[in-house]
Amino acid sequence: MKIYIGSDHAGFEMKRGLISHLVEGDFEVYDCGPKEYVHDDDYPDYISIVAKCVAHEEGSMGIVLGWSGQGEAIVANRFPGVRCAVFYGGPKHILTLTREHNDANILSLGAHFITTQEATQAADMWLNTKFSNDERHIRRIKKIENL
Repeated sequence: MKIYIGSDHAGFEMKRGLISHLVEGDFEVYDCGPKEYVHDDDYPDYISIVAKCVAHEEGSMGIVLGWSGQGEAIVANRFPGVRCAVFYGGPKHILTLTREHNDANILSLGAHFITTQEATQAADMWLNTKFSNDERHIRRIKKIENL
């Protein structure tokens, strides 16, 4: 499975750890930037690349990282076909629900609120959960796509 990943300065170090973890797990990982730490970078520059890739490549997934993950999700969700969910700690069951019920294809992580270990656990749980394909969830996703 192809995983596109991007961050801003706030998620840069966590992104590096997450990339290493995902590569060890035999995922095909594409780093959409930044390639080096830049204190004043702007998350839309990198998150939009991830969102475009996921939107145009069926079956691919994305992970984006920032301070809270909220702004990153807002950017990603502006692209048709993207369903980005946020995780910044708390009950991990929300991760499986975003996949099973919403078929989320991008996970936004709040790097300020979780550790790299928690991020890798969240990513593993999220990536290993399949969409339920229940008719009611398919119907709801189609309604979102038609807005």
